[in-house]
Amino acid sequence: MELASLLRNYIASKKLSNDPAEDENEMERREDQHFQAVYGKWKGADAKDTDITYKVIPKFYFKIPKENEILPQKLREETRALFLQRRSRQLLDNNELKALWVLLDEHHSPPISGDEQLINYEDFKKVGKLAGAKYNLYFTAVVFAKLQQGDPRGRISIMALFNYVMRKVWLHQTRIGLSLYDVTGQGYLRESDLENYILELIPSLPQLEGLEKSFHSFYVCTAVRKFLFFLDPLRTGRVRIQDILACSFLDDLLELRDEDLPKDHQEANWFSAPSALKVYGQYLNLDKDHNGMLNKEELSGYGTGTLTGVFLERVFQECLTYEGEMDYKTYLDFVLALDNRHEPQSLHYLFRILDINNRGYLDIFCLNYFFRAIQEQMTMLGQEPVSFEDVKDEIFDMVKPSDPYKITLQDLLSCGKGDTMVSILIEFHCFWAYENREAMAIDSGDESSHV
Repeated sequence: MELASLLRNYIASKKLSNDPAEDENEMERREDQHFQAVYGKWKGADAKDTDITYKVIPKFYFKIPKENEILPQKLREETRALFLQRRSRQLLDNNELKALWVLLDEHHSPPISGDEQLINYEDFKKVGKLAGAKYNLYFTAVVFAKLQQGDPRGRISIMALFNYVMRKVWLHQTRIGLSLYDVTGQGYLRESDLENYILELIPSLPQLEGLEKSFHSFYVCTAVRKFLFFLDPLRTGRVRIQDILACSFLDDLLELRDEDLPKDHQEANWFSAPSALKVYGQYLNLDKDHNGMLNKEELSGYGTGTLTGVFLERVFQECLTYEGEMDYKTYLDFVLALDNRHEPQSLHYLFRILDINNRGYLDIFCLNYFFRAIQEQMTMLGQEPVSFEDVKDEIFDMVKPSDPYKITLQDLLSCGKGDTMVSILIEFHCFWAYENREAMAIDSGDESSHV
């Protein structure tokens, strides 16, 4: 490094006097002078001395130090840590929240509406003054207006106000907690940052206490993939903290703090231990040769086992594989896409696979390319294959694309039936269910009448 090299040259060339105290003072003076010269060079000190605009126009851009600039990096990290500590101290703690509830309870505005206590604007502002400056953020006219629920006297619910304050405090706490893992300090978490966050969060979640430590790495991988799949559709390898806070994934993850979480809630929660073990168990069951990877034949057993071979072939062409085999991360993306086909990110994933010519749209050739596999399965089962022309017309009627001969991703997202269209092209079981939907509905109605 330049700094280390210059310091070594300086130390090697310094001359000492016979007086130790004088030597020490001289060394400190020279080291300080040398440091200022080198550091000033990095910060553009020469330009500031010669260009008058530096004295007139305030600095508005601060360049992020490079990885090899150790001193500026350390300075930046320390500054961020101090900033986050200061922001954390500004948040209300449990005792302050309890004190706020007491004030609200004492200053509600009668009459009581049912079992709910309400407060008018005058008492609302009064509570804000009594609470103190630390609470000012929550006692503004804007907050009061947000919480209006149609009370004829213009009052708001005390419980709604208190929940709003608690939610805001939680959001700020969570943002600060996530920011501690933001190594770059630019408002986003990389995959490794998210992995560290969730790994260190595991001990605080009672619902995960039963997980063996040997499974922790697989659990972290399973949890992180959901964040990346839905919040990083362009596959940049990072997720904005703002997006993490805006989605419901953290709520689902932190729901595992509830020691009495019902079993049905756990099964529906992607981040729960039963859900993570189920997904990983399915992966192991598919891995017939036990090499830790899945080939196309092994993946064909996924779900009902009726995904078409053409679709699976395209999956292995478009998705990241290692010598023709799929690892656990790629498998998780696959599972998330198929389990959430109505979501925009899943449709984006599946559209990329269906777009065999990489033109940004699906034409009649693409639809026929995938539907032929459905027809072949019908023939194998001894059924009369459905005409492609009929299916093609039904698909275009369903999607109603802006171009009558092309279906774009935006068309799929806009029509509201993109998941249905994709399903009948890639999975025989889904096509059969769609083709026989009317008969199944009649049977279901008969059963209901019988019951």
